[in-house]
Amino acid sequence: QVQLVESGGGLVQPGGSLRLSCVASGFTIHMHHMGWYRQSPGKERELVADISRNGGITNYGDSVKGRFTISRDNSKNTVWLQMNSLEPEDTAKYYCHRRGGDYWGQGIQVTVSS
Repeated sequence: QVQLVESGGGLVQPGGSLRLSCVASGFTIHMHHMGWYRQSPGKERELVADISRNGGITNYGDSVKGRFTISRDNSKNTVWLQMNSLEPEDTAKYYCHRRGGDYWGQGIQVTVSS
């Protein structure tokens, strides 16, 4: 059974940092393109970042370029999202995604507020 479990979210002040983790089970991530998406109330789900199978190619949404970094360790079956210089506009539920088969995690809330 494919599972994606996110952790690391929470409340942070503007300018702060968080690191999200996505631990996969039921499959090995080395065969899959992985990504992070986010959705806030009243808005469509949007791409935050994605990463190729070997980590050599990354892609970022325009609003997070230069602030967020996606990475992966296939030996740990884990994908991370390092989020720096967080802004209130980054407040959303963040989802881990496996492109093959379109699998999603349950999501984790990130709130940026003073």
